[in-house]
Amino acid sequence: MYDVAVIGAGVVGCAIARELSKYDLKICLLEKEDDVSTGASKANSGIVHGGYAAKHGTLKGELCIKGNSMYKKLNEELNFGYRKTGALVIGFNEKDEEVIKELYENGLVNGCDELEIIYKDKIREIEPYINEEVTVALYDKSVGVASPYEMTIALAENAVTNGVELKLNSAVTAIDKKENHFVIKTENEEVQAKYVINAAGLYSDLIANMIGIYDFKINPRRGQYVLFGKDQSYLVNTVIFQVPTEKGKGILVTTTYHGNFMLGPNAEELGDRDDVGTTMESLEEVIETARLSIKDFNVKKALTTFAGIRASSSTGDFIIEESKVKGFINVAGIESPGLTSSPAIAEKVAGILENAGLELVKKEGFNPYRKAVIVRKGENFQGKIDDEDPSKNIICRCEQVTESEILDAIHRGIPVTSIDAVKRRVRAGMGTCQGNFCRPRVKALIAREMNMSLEEITQRGKQEESAPNRVSIKDIRKIDK
Repeated sequence: MYDVAVIGAGVVGCAIARELSKYDLKICLLEKEDDVSTGASKANSGIVHGGYAAKHGTLKGELCIKGNSMYKKLNEELNFGYRKTGALVIGFNEKDEEVIKELYENGLVNGCDELEIIYKDKIREIEPYINEEVTVALYDKSVGVASPYEMTIALAENAVTNGVELKLNSAVTAIDKKENHFVIKTENEEVQAKYVINAAGLYSDLIANMIGIYDFKINPRRGQYVLFGKDQSYLVNTVIFQVPTEKGKGILVTTTYHGNFMLGPNAEELGDRDDVGTTMESLEEVIETARLSIKDFNVKKALTTFAGIRASSSTGDFIIEESKVKGFINVAGIESPGLTSSPAIAEKVAGILENAGLELVKKEGFNPYRKAVIVRKGENFQGKIDDEDPSKNIICRCEQVTESEILDAIHRGIPVTSIDAVKRRVRAGMGTCQGNFCRPRVKALIAREMNMSLEEITQRGKQEESAPNRVSIKDIRKIDK
């Protein structure tokens, strides 16, 4: 019998599990895939948003600004990768300026005190390569970038360190309410818990339906991105947004935490919760729109494209509440700014559980710290290919990933059984050659360390069967011809 079962090991589910691991509780975290962070948490912009965008009076507005303020400490504890960059919301005319003034006022009432409306000279001082037609911008110094999949993994690892039981390959098939607990049926077993947290992302409405709750629906919304190398990162210093639309914050130009230049996302309403493919039509739209912000990026240097699907809810806001079924708590519709809000969402859920009758007693010996996996290399790094010393043996040339980093990632309490699982942890395969050099070397290490055959190890693990249909990077590079 668990005190709490959390369904879904994305950033929100892992943040909740980690928060609850601070207390004397028996907790399990259920995930249908073979790793954490395999849904929207691995395929998003990685922006730690400011407080201006989400409407005042909403949960998004409340939790975004609170979550933003928690990132510095959280990164100091978990070492997942976060840096403050600031952001510009740019405009080209008087109509855009009116929207920017509304965003400014909304940010002030939300409690964001790092906002400023700036004009041409100041904009170019901050962003020398910005489109010369930009006349006005909202400058928010509180915005930053994080590595979303590394953050999710760090939360999960620390939760496991502090006693949470992570059950992978455990898709929930049914939930029954008994007198004072729940019986959760998964692919493999039955799990009993006094309280259930539904943090199942795109599937949270279907999980709620299992217990007789039909008061919200998830509407999948796909966003497509183009990712470049680090050689064009000089083009942008902040995160550059254009004025938002009814579908979201619009197409942005940014660098990732690790310095890759990135464009996207667009917004497409889908009936399919799993279609993370990319299309030429949408990517052309992304590139064309991004040029309104920064004109002079080189599409021929694109590395890859990807897409993520946002769990947009029919309510238009986050759903974080105990449902009509006592002890069953929905944490649903967590689209942008969900990554930013996730640590604040976790604290809110702990409060809901306490109000629902769960006794929260602080755990003696809770360890908030998790060491970084990636080792920063300086100019004096003496690594080489096939070195006998694992700390110097380079497995991934592009990102300078060593054997010892991969071994560390594999042996942290969460089974690592696919090439992409290693990629998310140490960036092997994210460089210029996109894994062509390191893929067989990573595969061999997984096989050796996890006692698996090479045939068992695939690129995407359990998700291999549904590999997305992506536009060829050769075709993307032809767009400007």
